[in-house]
Amino acid sequence: MIYLDNAATTYPKPMSVRRAVSGAISSGANPGRGGHKMSVSASEQIYKCRVKAAEMFGAGSVENVIFTPGCTYSVNMVIKGILGSGGHAVISDMEHNAVVRPLKALESRGVSYTAVTVSEDDNETISSFRDALRPDTRLVVCTHVSNVWGMRLPVGRIAALCRQYGIPIMIDAAQSAGVFPINAEESGFDFVCMPGHKGLYGPMGTGLLIARRPELLSTIIEGGTGSASRSPEQPDFPPDKFESGTPNYAGIVGLSAGLDFVKATGESRILSHETALTRAFYDRLSREERVIFYTPRPDARRFGGVLSFNIRGMDSEAAAQYLSQRAGIAVRAGLHCAPLAHRHFGTLDTGAVRICPSYFTTMNEINAAASAVMRLARNS
Repeated sequence: MIYLDNAATTYPKPMSVRRAVSGAISSGANPGRGGHKMSVSASEQIYKCRVKAAEMFGAGSVENVIFTPGCTYSVNMVIKGILGSGGHAVISDMEHNAVVRPLKALESRGVSYTAVTVSEDDNETISSFRDALRPDTRLVVCTHVSNVWGMRLPVGRIAALCRQYGIPIMIDAAQSAGVFPINAEESGFDFVCMPGHKGLYGPMGTGLLIARRPELLSTIIEGGTGSASRSPEQPDFPPDKFESGTPNYAGIVGLSAGLDFVKATGESRILSHETALTRAFYDRLSREERVIFYTPRPDARRFGGVLSFNIRGMDSEAAAQYLSQRAGIAVRAGLHCAPLAHRHFGTLDTGAVRICPSYFTTMNEINAAASAVMRLARNS
């Protein structure tokens, strides 16, 4: 199997991550819930991961790193924490349903949102965000890299705009963490949400929320934290306030190893490799009459390693099924849980076929995938 569905989850995981998870399952106790050596050791391992994440993503303080079950959970924490009592949000029209559906669910509480059209001209995009702001705007949400089209949005400039108007901004880094450098403190990102299992090469069921302004958030769940146990009230200090229940120890230890892998490999090296692969795929197929690309030739300045296409006259799901069953190539087709992004390019009815390589994908695999798409386009 040639695996090109890394935008969903990276595969394979580094051997160091697999060893770390196995070791944690073999020897881990409940962290922070006891004074014995195994519990203390587990707590230390979780703290080490928190420190690594704080340094890598510019959290400002290790307490601003919050472990979650995934990026969607992190996004919900921010949206429901800030807009739970009402207000207006501005989002891009590249957002995932992880953003849209929580906003929709809050409409009964008086929440509304405006989806801003993203342009190839960053100046136009910034102007559109500015024009969408209202007196009751309480949050701006923007994906860093589109999970469908790979487009990189000008999140640094959007954050500067938010600072100008005193509005918090949340960045969805689901497709950028581990590929593009992210420093929340330097860039002025108030909240950054990311999965542990994609570009950070950790296990599924792990996520991070970098919360530089945790005081703006309320809790989604309450319960045992291993701290302030005498009080019936939830602790009011991060990260304990947001991390009730037994943590995913094995997952966090695996994520810690994933952070080490990304740091040792280098984000620029990962980005360069993935860009070369998506560009090679694009170049092989851009002259094929029946292959439709919706975005320009990928480059590292404007795009992440995500590329979507269609075969003219063919259903995207049928194309993906052929590639899987007949050519042994794993891709993702359909709407990718991002109907706004598909509406942007007119593919809401058809969906699209998405490829996304990882650091472990080879050029031979990309060439084989491109050849399979070429055969399908010419013979279907």
